[in-house]
Amino acid sequence: MENDSDYEPRYVRGVQLFNECEFFEAHDVWEELWADYRGPSRDFFKGLIQVAVALHHFGNENIRGARKLYDSSRGYLQPYCPRHMGCDLQLLFEEMEACFAEVLAADEQFPRVQIKPELIPEIELDPPPTA
Repeated sequence: MENDSDYEPRYVRGVQLFNECEFFEAHDVWEELWADYRGPSRDFFKGLIQVAVALHHFGNENIRGARKLYDSSRGYLQPYCPRHMGCDLQLLFEEMEACFAEVLAADEQFPRVQIKPELIPEIELDPPPTA
């Protein structure tokens, strides 16, 4: 990559799908990128994959799976904070925490919690991708 806005096209496509709440599709695109990639951002991509799958599970009311992937995604992304590849990870963590607040606060193993669409995070790349 020549500069920060020359993102890998699959990374950008995954962000677009993520922001359209197409979490499983974003996961697929990022997983393909992760499988091909051998650089220092490999765990960053794995963390994004897990964020997308956590939201996918939450939307399908698989709360146990959502919680598990929420927790593991943070572990993969934390070393890249506060921002990496144009992604404000600190903001993503805050938005995920707000989105998952009821899940995180639940004591029971299978809480009846539904995702609130207005709390679903979005990823804005800064600088924006070049056309």
